[in-house]
Amino acid sequence: QVQLVESGGGLVQAGGSLSLSCAVSGRTLSRTVMGWFRQAPGKERGFVAAISWSGSTDYADVVKGRFTISKDNAKNTVYLQMNSLKPEDTAVYYCAASTSNSGAYRFVNAYTYWGQGTQVTASS
Repeated sequence: QVQLVESGGGLVQAGGSLSLSCAVSGRTLSRTVMGWFRQAPGKERGFVAAISWSGSTDYADVVKGRFTISKDNAKNTVYLQMNSLKPEDTAVYYCAASTSNSGAYRFVNAYTYWGQGTQVTASS
């Protein structure tokens, strides 16, 4: 059974940094596309970043240059380093694992497994 467990959320002042981790069990990262999504109150869950099995990355325009996705295959863990946080980055952040080859990794439907989410709050 595949399980994803996020950690590292919290409260930070605008302009600050946070680092999220997603520990994966039951599936190797070397054959999995991993994504980070976020959902603010009253809004749909939206794409933040993704990393392929080869290590190539993709980012939403609103976080490009501020957020970095990475992974450690040996630890089966994915990370999201968030710098220069803005109040509009406030949301519950979810990591997700895809088992498809669709290539549509910016979309929620491409992902099969989800973590429980971790709250990130950037105060102004």
